[in-house]
Amino acid sequence: MARLKAPHTPVMLREVLEWLRVRPEGIYVDATLGAGGHSAAIAERLTSGTLISLDRDAQALESARERLKTFGERVKLVQAPFSRIAEVVHELGIPAVGGVLADLGVSSMQLDQAARGFSFREAGPLDMRMDTDEELQAEDIVNRWAEKELADLLYREAEEHDSRRIARAIVRARPIRDTAHLATVVAGARKVWGRQRLHPATKTFLALRIAVNREMEELGQFLSRTPATLHSGGRWVVLSYHSREDRLVKHAFQQAEREGTLKVLTKHVFQPSAEEISANPRSRSAKLRCAERV
Repeated sequence: MARLKAPHTPVMLREVLEWLRVRPEGIYVDATLGAGGHSAAIAERLTSGTLISLDRDAQALESARERLKTFGERVKLVQAPFSRIAEVVHELGIPAVGGVLADLGVSSMQLDQAARGFSFREAGPLDMRMDTDEELQAEDIVNRWAEKELADLLYREAEEHDSRRIARAIVRARPIRDTAHLATVVAGARKVWGRQRLHPATKTFLALRIAVNREMEELGQFLSRTPATLHSGGRWVVLSYHSREDRLVKHAFQQAEREGTLKVLTKHVFQPSAEEISANPRSRSAKLRCAERV
């Protein structure tokens, strides 16, 4: 079986489309446009309907604009964080939408560009900003934060059990020059626990990315604001990639169900098939949840 190229492979596409239940005349929001794979598949199923695609990364929007131009007015691209979903829908004069998708993963395009600083696979600047107009960069945290602050961040955001050892090693190695230097320092500080499936720096890079982009605050706002944008029977599909993120989604869905706003359709998470993981290894940690507006 030929390996699919990860940058153009939307995660769990078949499952996303099944749960979203796209109708040709419906209005949908892809709250995390990324490389545009999910958006293109949704737009293909529309006739008189509309797709609103959001991303706070201007570079992602430009790249996806080229990919989606064949759909013309069917797709509206908006530069905005997904936490502003309610404002965007309101500003477009739309009372409610038939479905919302959020893929919370970092786009392959960001990971594959060393200059963005998201990846430890090759040397790049300690940046990690999804919106390059923001001020805080990973470099500020890595080279300026106090050791205790750094350790607390790694443990809180990425459940890194070697957080204190890693923070101590980072402070001692300052100034950290680039992503490759950081990855080497972290790998040298971590204890080896049996067979290593992930790169030793994975959790450190995750924690830094979350902090730089205020991802948990953004996600919290998105989870609280989205139900109001859905009309009755509208579907909400979320793909998450790490346990803390998934817990927030799960608890938000359950809370809304208790309040009578949503009905949770996925009592257990759905994960990619073995075939998909083999073809697109970046999908391996994905978890899909779906709820419907009551």
